[in-house]
Amino acid sequence: MRRITLLSGVMLLALIAGGSLLPGSQGSFAGHMLAHMGIVAMAAPLLAVGLSERRIHRSVAALLFAPATPLIASLVELVVVWTWHTPILRAFARTNVIALLLEQATFLAAGLFLWLTSVGQCGGRERATPPTGVFALLLTSVHMTLMGVLLALSPRPLYGTGFVVCFGAPISPQQDQVLGGIIMLATGAVVYLAGGLVLLARLLAPDNQRKAEG
Repeated sequence: MRRITLLSGVMLLALIAGGSLLPGSQGSFAGHMLAHMGIVAMAAPLLAVGLSERRIHRSVAALLFAPATPLIASLVELVVVWTWHTPILRAFARTNVIALLLEQATFLAAGLFLWLTSVGQCGGRERATPPTGVFALLLTSVHMTLMGVLLALSPRPLYGTGFVVCFGAPISPQQDQVLGGIIMLATGAVVYLAGGLVLLARLLAPDNQRKAEG
């Protein structure tokens, strides 16, 4: 099952790279946001679950699965996401292929770092769900919600001045930005919230509590 999940994550990344990463498809901010959410909120958790039983070196495991690591990963993702969505860097990534690839690669690395440390396992053995993993995903949902709201309610467009073609229809830059904010709210904020609640349910499960006590 985990192999299927891993393969699904790889295929999703391939679909995103084959469509949304092409320079000609980057005119729409909503299209960019759909690719972004596809990477961090869909592909990254699939990859993390698929990789969660892979054996890694003990010293790396001790660092990667330290109790505080999910919180660090959440802060890393916050910095990555907010930095790349500053207007100057978004414009640079929209017009430069190398910057675009770097942007999407850092999105993937940050998303995978967060999901893997929150839900991961070590050496093929089940690990108790860390409370910090729950808090890290919920914190990420909060900052995704904040950014989505700010984008949707901004009184002026931040990422362009001309009309763009979004999903086959010409729309204004303001409409494009509002749609991008809605996509972030409907996908990123919801997925991270759901992930946090699932981990919380695992943490409160009787079997998990007995493992923690033992």
